[in-house]
Amino acid sequence: MDSATTLAWARREGYECWCLSVDYGQRHAVELEAARRIAKALGAAGHRVLKLDLAQIGGSALTDASIAVPTGGVKPGIPVTYVPARNTILLSLALGYAEVLGARHIFVGANAVDYSGYPDCRPEFLAAFQALANLATKAGIEGEKFKVEAPLVDLSKAQIVKLALELGVDPAMTVSCYQPDAQGRACGACDACRIRKAGFSAAAVPDSTRYA
Repeated sequence: MDSATTLAWARREGYECWCLSVDYGQRHAVELEAARRIAKALGAAGHRVLKLDLAQIGGSALTDASIAVPTGGVKPGIPVTYVPARNTILLSLALGYAEVLGARHIFVGANAVDYSGYPDCRPEFLAAFQALANLATKAGIEGEKFKVEAPLVDLSKAQIVKLALELGVDPAMTVSCYQPDAQGRACGACDACRIRKAGFSAAAVPDSTRYA
């Protein structure tokens, strides 16, 4: 829902958007089909899916089937669903794609308020990556500087739900669950589901999520 809302926000601001999804071996890979549908529905100029198997590294419940996804409630600290260096890797791929396209704005749906303790969703990380982007690329040295845009970073999940609806995003199209079934229906018990449910409740908006 965060990525879809970010895309809708960028489209409203007048940007031509080229979407990038990554098949990194995540157990919730059904989200990739949802991403294709959402990119088309929200008027993206293009959508590309890259294959990168982070399951070869493991270290996360999202990429290692032997590690169970927690369902006992959101707890303090960095959870086992943290994928080592994921956002650094994904943003690096987006940076390379942006440089090829001639794009200078990289949008990401990171959220630091109702997040699950991930260090790579914080504003400090995004600012550091933007600095890296402008040090490490030909475009950053010779051309216009890159800007990493995270319009949802300071919003609560309730605010994101309301913004999604305001922008015409259908939350039922999106997949947030860490372990959805083959039809993309949510488990309702993992951290991602709990945070999403709480967002709908706090926003006083009916939860349109499809549950198994």
